[in-house]
Amino acid sequence: MRVNLLLACTECKRRNYATVKNKKNTTGRIELKKYCPWDKKHTVHRETK
Repeated sequence: MRVNLLLACTECKRRNYATVKNKKNTTGRIELKKYCPWDKKHTVHRETK
């Protein structure tokens, strides 16, 4: 089952990206290093509720 989710920057706490994940294969929270336009650098983005 694939679900939509939002990724939030760990530094500025803004929700910058939307993505999907397979809940059966990935049970934990996703952490990706993505570009944050407000910080103007690459930061870790985490899955939010």
